[in-house]
Amino acid sequence: MAVSFLALALFLFLTLDSFDQSSPSSVNAVSSSSSNQDVQITYGTILKLMHEKTKFRLHSHDVPYGSGSGQQSVTGFPNVDDSNSYWIVRSALGTSAKQGDPIKSGTIIRLQHMRTRKWLHSHLHASPISGNLEVSCFGGDGESDTGDYWRLMIEGSGKTWKQDQRVRLQHVDTGGYLHSHDKKYQRIAGGQQEVCGVRDKRPDNIWLAAEGVYLPVNENK
Repeated sequence: MAVSFLALALFLFLTLDSFDQSSPSSVNAVSSSSSNQDVQITYGTILKLMHEKTKFRLHSHDVPYGSGSGQQSVTGFPNVDDSNSYWIVRSALGTSAKQGDPIKSGTIIRLQHMRTRKWLHSHLHASPISGNLEVSCFGGDGESDTGDYWRLMIEGSGKTWKQDQRVRLQHVDTGGYLHSHDKKYQRIAGGQQEVCGVRDKRPDNIWLAAEGVYLPVNENK
């Protein structure tokens, strides 16, 4: 298991051509079963976000919604080992943040779907099952706007994002919190569940960083 995870880490790192080549070249591969108390999430980290209550991973693939915006769908996925559940942590447009910089609570970030290069996005369209705010994937490497902005909110006393911390992600434009629940799609294979946005804090708003490739913290600040 350790060997296969290291191989995945090296593959992901070598294939992400949008990384800043001046940043440190080493990677810290951490699985969800590893000691994660001091592992920081930095810009450039590739990770899976696990919904705390259901343990499903935030997931997307090149399948559009059949209603609402018609954009690329986002779901909760039950299997741990699906590559369509990897996201790259990016900074907001126009900031000076660099790969390897730590991320403080309250910071606005973007999440880029690794496989399709689109951004985790939300807007006022209704989500397919619950009628809450739709969460989709949209844009690409050269196409991003404030609909891709999410404010990181750490639960508890932590000041910078670490792997073991419970977090909420609040969409800047709509105010909706990234949310999931046990309502599942009947026509999508694999028992995938709805991901949406809701405007109030609930236990179903909580996410944790799970499997991923965690970059070393940039000390040259």
